[in-house]
Amino acid sequence: MRLVRILLLILLVVLLLPYLLTPLYRTGHPVSTLMAWRWLRGAQVMRPWTDFHAISSALPRSVVGSEDARFCSHRGVDWGALREVIDDAEDGDVARGGSTITQQVAKNLFLWPGRSVVRKALELPLALWIDLVLPKQRVLEIYLNIAELGPSGQFGAEAGSIYAFGHSAATLSPREAALLAAILPNPVKRSARNPGPGVRRLAGTYMARANAVQRCWSENRAF
Repeated sequence: MRLVRILLLILLVVLLLPYLLTPLYRTGHPVSTLMAWRWLRGAQVMRPWTDFHAISSALPRSVVGSEDARFCSHRGVDWGALREVIDDAEDGDVARGGSTITQQVAKNLFLWPGRSVVRKALELPLALWIDLVLPKQRVLEIYLNIAELGPSGQFGAEAGSIYAFGHSAATLSPREAALLAAILPNPVKRSARNPGPGVRRLAGTYMARANAVQRCWSENRAF
């Protein structure tokens, strides 16, 4: 019984740790679990942190337009999009991604990749907590600095931009920003550096969506 209590205590600490750490991430340069795993394996990790306002505004607009159109209005979880994914699954359709940017931050910072009911169950309350204790701009800043944006250990906007286009994320054009958004969430199979027809088509769609996202910036004081 003592061993069981110790194991339960360890499990409780592990479950609570992300909730204790999240308020501390209002500042600093957090890393993702994937980055940490690559470091442990001795694999290359390139992630120069870039502050939100040092990144071309085209990139956050493109990413919001491609990944989470209701980012400014939901509270960490887009319940409408989640219900649509569930309905599609029940109808036998291929499940679409229903994760918000905040959910992806929760997953990247504290959980693991891949689909599972357990991970999703942990991810949802974490996303609600992250949205509660961190400003929207900070959530997006973290995402833009921990997202995998290259095939060989490039993480974040700056590393992804330098790899794909040879220059800083500060000078990304709308087209380049849309290409980076189009390779999410699989920068190994998709390339912004040598985009195929599918990536170019997505980039065109995301450029159009990015223009609509400007309203999100003007309506949300966090931006």
